[in-house]
Amino acid sequence: MSHQAGRPLGMFLCASVLLPVAAAAQTAVSGQAVKPIRLHPDNPHYFLWRGRPTILITSGEHYGAVLNQAFNYRKYLRTLESLDFNLTRTFTGAYCEPFGAFKIQDNTLAPKKSDLICPWARSSEPGYANGGNKFDLTKYDTAYFDRLRNFVREAGRKGVVVELVLFCPFYGDQMWKLSPMNAANNINGIGTMERTEVYTLKHPELLAVQDAMVVKIVAELKDFDNLYYEICNEPYFGGVTLEWQAHIAETIADAEADFEARHLIAQNIANKQKKITDPNPRVSIFNFHYAKPPDTVADNYGLNCVIGDDETGFAGSEPEPYRIEGWDFILAGGAVYDNLDYSFTVGHEDGTADINAPGGGGAVLHRQLRILRDFINGFDFVRMKPDNSVIKGGMPEEATARALVERGRAYAIYINGGNATQLQVELPRGKYRTEWINTKTGEVDKKETFDHAGGRLTLKTPKYENDVALRILCSDENDRI
Repeated sequence: MSHQAGRPLGMFLCASVLLPVAAAAQTAVSGQAVKPIRLHPDNPHYFLWRGRPTILITSGEHYGAVLNQAFNYRKYLRTLESLDFNLTRTFTGAYCEPFGAFKIQDNTLAPKKSDLICPWARSSEPGYANGGNKFDLTKYDTAYFDRLRNFVREAGRKGVVVELVLFCPFYGDQMWKLSPMNAANNINGIGTMERTEVYTLKHPELLAVQDAMVVKIVAELKDFDNLYYEICNEPYFGGVTLEWQAHIAETIADAEADFEARHLIAQNIANKQKKITDPNPRVSIFNFHYAKPPDTVADNYGLNCVIGDDETGFAGSEPEPYRIEGWDFILAGGAVYDNLDYSFTVGHEDGTADINAPGGGGAVLHRQLRILRDFINGFDFVRMKPDNSVIKGGMPEEATARALVERGRAYAIYINGGNATQLQVELPRGKYRTEWINTKTGEVDKKETFDHAGGRLTLKTPKYENDVALRILCSDENDRI
């Protein structure tokens, strides 16, 4: 895949990557039987979706696209499609936030009065904490499930996978006061416990409500291929127990036991990093938040499952930290990168809102994450694995380098830090092409073709700011050892 110097990388991927994906999307929504997104059988660190190896990269709204009736999700999904993003993360409505929570202005997860829609139907009794009638936990809201199905269906048409997050802990009493599961907000007298006991096995009546909601959602979304379930967002807060998480995973699995093809289950493990020592066998995707540096990928690579970084933030509003986090994580061997993007709000579902929140997003970052997507999709990444041992030196003291490698064939390298490098890499004998990719513009700033006798090779970078990517491809396999 040789690219001309100075031309955007994405221009050369239209025929080989983007068009087949679009064709697959049309097939998936035309009524033909397809399997839900799954682990790739040849390399379970990545996905197989609609017949293609898949890495999920996106910059998405703050999880209220379904539960906030004021949010125009069709416009939002059109925007994701136009940006070539292929994932969105959304909450069910069992949890929402009050205005001003976490210093987020125009928070899609904080519906205005009476705009919350959730799995449970409203009763005839007034008194819900944020406007409208209380909920009846024994009945479901037809309008909600219409909206949920339509959202997932429309996402599938746009080539977008939905990570549906079933539950979220209550970080403070102000969140618990808004939940339909709180006895103050339902007519069933269920939910009289403290917020720290909501996601435990201590209260059978509430657990039965949670189980029933999960079973109902699983049944409603049975036939969608662009979907996987996350048990609970950030379960390391708010008293969520591992036993409860295992129970919910089992509930999903039991509900899908007779399905011809089952959906993947994700578990959110930790902020930053953690080595998983006792993985739940029902879980295929292990998610982390703010995973920088991405050491958690190497820590858990031996699980032979997908490792995801599906929430970012708290690093300012400029694009740089989120761009770097994405490149670092994907080049470390991760398969999911979801930047939490506050430029998507009610009225600005096209990602044009001014950001007033503890995170980033917006048009510049959107373009830069698209470059990452194009770069990684320019490789047969299923055949590659993290292998930093090919990097032998020449790095600036403050910089790091990560490599995804198919030895003797393809090398994807990302340098984080510095502005010029004499990179030393070890390659087998062969003919190679190198391309230095500008992570901000997508242009090839420098390229070379050479014969290599084998061993160490020094590659001089072009001048760059803060980070740069390198593609090395063997150009003649007959000369390769």
